[in-house]
Amino acid sequence: MSIRPFFSSSAKVWDDISWVYDIEEAGYSGWEIVCDGNYRLDNPACFSKIEEVIAATHLGISVHAPYGDLNLATLNDPIWRESIRQICTCIIHASAITDKVTIHPGYLSPVGKLMPQKVWDLQKEALRQIGKCAQEHSVLACLENMIGVKEFLCRLPEELIGMTEGIEGIGMTFDFGHANTIGKVNNFLACVKKAHHIHIHDNNGMSDEHLALGEGTVPWVTVGKRIAAEYHGVVVIEGKSIDEAKKSIAVFRRCFL
Repeated sequence: MSIRPFFSSSAKVWDDISWVYDIEEAGYSGWEIVCDGNYRLDNPACFSKIEEVIAATHLGISVHAPYGDLNLATLNDPIWRESIRQICTCIIHASAITDKVTIHPGYLSPVGKLMPQKVWDLQKEALRQIGKCAQEHSVLACLENMIGVKEFLCRLPEELIGMTEGIEGIGMTFDFGHANTIGKVNNFLACVKKAHHIHIHDNNGMSDEHLALGEGTVPWVTVGKRIAAEYHGVVVIEGKSIDEAKKSIAVFRRCFL
């Protein structure tokens, strides 16, 4: 199979890890670890439990770096440096279990809105440092397109491509749920050959609802057909629960395979 369905749930980062064993039974070939709460890789106790799950299942692994309260484009230098440090720390630990780590871009603070070029330059420099770390640990750090909130960087495909272009160790995660919140699903599909990693979930085009596939307005038949024809790799279905995972995998099988 050229496309491999993984499941991920940011809603479960504080839950006991036992739910992960049901991912394989639900029909998925892998798990994308959201590295927050009980799943931070820099916490030895958490990482040990994750390794136990990996050893006891056949799940492939990808990783989503922490993003809460971090900002790779902030003009506040200590926060900027700490944001880079946390993502690089995640990449270093993740390199033992995967070669793909998704990262979020930064966003415009009220001060940043007054200096957009400086913000762009800071985000670029953060990616250079993260990319260097990723390369050193045989990982590709994939920058993800964001939702329809004007303060976020990298909402449009051309912005995401421009931000990552020419930076070694940095790739792109195309999130089609995020793309739907700005009405740009077709724009991202037109560039899907450039994607290194893909996220999918549903919404009604107004906010990032993270619904099961088929419960929103994303045209999954169109999306699935194009991705299946032009992309080879992991497609991460994001959801809130195993019940949602089961609903989504049924739509995925109809539209993507």
